[in-house]
Amino acid sequence: MFDFDDSRLESPEVLADAAPLLMNLASCGARVRREAAVAETPLDALSDTDRPRAVIAYGPEARLLRSVLEPVCPVPFVAWPSLGLPGWVGPLDVVLLIGRRGPGSLAVAHEAVRRGARLLAVCPPDSPLAQQAASRSTTLLPVSTGDPLAAAVVALVALHRLGLGPYTNPEAIATAMDLVAENCSARTDVSVNPGKAMALDLADASPLVWGGSVLSARASRRIVEALRLASGRIGLSADSADLVGLIQQAAPRDPFADPFDEGVDERRPGLVLVDDGLDDEASAEARERLHLTAEAVDIRVTRLTATTDSVMERYATLLLTGLFGAAYLQIGLGRVG
Repeated sequence: MFDFDDSRLESPEVLADAAPLLMNLASCGARVRREAAVAETPLDALSDTDRPRAVIAYGPEARLLRSVLEPVCPVPFVAWPSLGLPGWVGPLDVVLLIGRRGPGSLAVAHEAVRRGARLLAVCPPDSPLAQQAASRSTTLLPVSTGDPLAAAVVALVALHRLGLGPYTNPEAIATAMDLVAENCSARTDVSVNPGKAMALDLADASPLVWGGSVLSARASRRIVEALRLASGRIGLSADSADLVGLIQQAAPRDPFADPFDEGVDERRPGLVLVDDGLDDEASAEARERLHLTAEAVDIRVTRLTATTDSVMERYATLLLTGLFGAAYLQIGLGRVG
């Protein structure tokens, strides 16, 4: 069992050992810039002259693309989870393929080419997938970093050029991520570092993470996945009613309990509220109920907030802050290396 030690968050030796973990997160903005720059030429060649019947997206972050596009896309948008493609897909449709390892991407590329669909393939240019996707109707958008979010940004730029999605500014998204990396850097004191503060809040807790809007809910799921991996604990992102029920089951904290007596209490939950400023009325009420319910049983509440700029800048800010929080939790628990 790993015990959290907050001194690890300020220890030069410990943070030096954790440098690869933190640098990977700090370079997220640079990866977005790199992928957008590499794909610039084929992106410039895209135009919205012919509107498709539908868009079918497959691969990592396909559901993220759907979350961004569904409110504004002028044609049906499908995030397809299975091998192959729906039976109705044909020459009138656009297939957006964000490549990943395994047979799934190759099968989708094969089907798209065979049926004559317009194919946007986001993948390394020298990969087997690029070869499989090659056709007169294919636009290859080359990527090389293996970062799914950076590839999704390239895909969003492509969909905007086709007149199917909102304007997406990779530089603005990268800048937002750079700001998170600066605020969450190892040299920043815990009093002003949102990643370290989140780790302290969840030091001895099982995380419950919730976001009200479609995009903040998606960020919540990604964050709780990272928290589970970092801590080895159970974590959950779910509907607010389910989380309220779990919180209500937690008995009020006993200030006289011996923290070293393992039989005194089970691990209590810690609540993380993710807010992108896009709650509707029902979500706002659910957020307030979650907060009040947690306060009633003395459960610590962490707020991750990004309520300005574009929806993707907000999403990237919230996600990366949560990922830094998971990284510092892993460091504090001594689970690095």
